[in-house]
Amino acid sequence: MTHTLPGTDIAIESLPKISLHDHLDGGLRPQTIIDLAGEEGIELPETDADALGKWFADQSNSGSLVEYLKTFDVTTSVMQTAAGLTRIAREFVEDLHADGVICGEIRWAPEQHLNKGLSLDDAVRAVQAGIDEAVSAIEAAGDKIWIGQLISAMRQADNGLEIAQLALRHRDSGVAGFDIAGPEAGFPPSRLQDAFDLLASEFFPVTVHAGEADGVDSIKSALIDGRALRLGHGVRIVEDMNVHEDGDAITVELGTVATWVLDRGIALETSPSSNIQTGAIGPKRVLAEHPFDLLYRLGFSVTVNTDNRLMSDTTLSKELALLVDTFGYDADDLLAIQINAAHAAFVSRADKDDIIDTLIAGFEKI
Repeated sequence: MTHTLPGTDIAIESLPKISLHDHLDGGLRPQTIIDLAGEEGIELPETDADALGKWFADQSNSGSLVEYLKTFDVTTSVMQTAAGLTRIAREFVEDLHADGVICGEIRWAPEQHLNKGLSLDDAVRAVQAGIDEAVSAIEAAGDKIWIGQLISAMRQADNGLEIAQLALRHRDSGVAGFDIAGPEAGFPPSRLQDAFDLLASEFFPVTVHAGEADGVDSIKSALIDGRALRLGHGVRIVEDMNVHEDGDAITVELGTVATWVLDRGIALETSPSSNIQTGAIGPKRVLAEHPFDLLYRLGFSVTVNTDNRLMSDTTLSKELALLVDTFGYDADDLLAIQINAAHAAFVSRADKDDIIDTLIAGFEKI
């Protein structure tokens, strides 16, 4: 299925795009899960690819982040061997490329993939092998894609320093940044202070899940304790705003945290469908309630992402199409959002310039 810009025959899939927030264990192909589960003797809730894909989407529509995260027990169960991780990473990049992504960051938590004897370093190398295979094939076909790993520490596991050291060991072989994931409420970034201190001392970029399942204090901790350059989701930044409506006129007063995020250009890694599924936005759980448009019009560095393509039954093109349909965006808006993402990507200045040139050239073709 393709998604077109209204009033045109332009497929959003054909436009170059940037993906900053996309979890490896949330982007498996259903058939791959079935294949790997069969090899490992793992029972699944469904054994038909279409039915399994539907099961993931249905289970993820609870409105609770805690319930949403339970679906990952299934995906991580088939991600415990080097061969499995390599296949999944290769297919992940292939699927990004098929959707028009020219720069993607793949976040995942190696500590969740050690049940069958892999070491942390083995796991990172296995994922990188799959990335390298896909990138080489894409380049051999005449295209180019920038891909980096984001190594996540599970915020509830209290081993952030070890995972930060892991990320640093692989910074010259594919790892582009560090993240913390898992249950946000009750597990502030300050719990991983030693990890963030080490990463800051080594000038290593950090993004932090914040402002999804918890509010402004979580965002504040990500900025102060984590020195976050980006916020994973970050949509609850609106809780630090007072919005006044008088007819068609809207006045917005920003609090100190929201002002800091706006003035410093700290990117918000929003994921519209996921934000609805996990209850990160308004009670009606409809896209019209999503603060994306308000944030975009206020000048925040908003980006659009999938979070977990399997659980949300989505692609980056589909997420953009949803915003287009809801808020009336056009190609200029989509390009502006992609340039936000390019500026926020954890790549070199030279690569960033190349990515932006590729974005502009791709949109000029339409």
